[in-house]
Amino acid sequence: MLRGQKIAEGDKVVVFYSSANRDEATFAEPTRFDVGREPNGHIGFGGGAPHFCLGNHLAVLELRVLLETLAGNLPGIAQDGTASRLRSNFVNGIEHLPVRLGASG
Repeated sequence: MLRGQKIAEGDKVVVFYSSANRDEATFAEPTRFDVGREPNGHIGFGGGAPHFCLGNHLAVLELRVLLETLAGNLPGIAQDGTASRLRSNFVNGIEHLPVRLGASG
């Protein structure tokens, strides 16, 4: 049972991390953005939770190396258009980001 709903063997269940951070049973004003909200046991990014992704640190390092390498080799790289967001219930990210090379400044 989950909040009065029976879950049978074989039923599909999905976790929406963003929904968990807006749980009306946990937070007095679940939809209000409040960086000082306490207690705030949010589970965004799996941080601090038992299911925190072990690959998180590797992914952060890989992105840092990628961006530092790009910046070092292409100092004039700049955004050249509107980013299009990835449409997903699970991942918040950019799908397409146009850039130009040789920009000044």
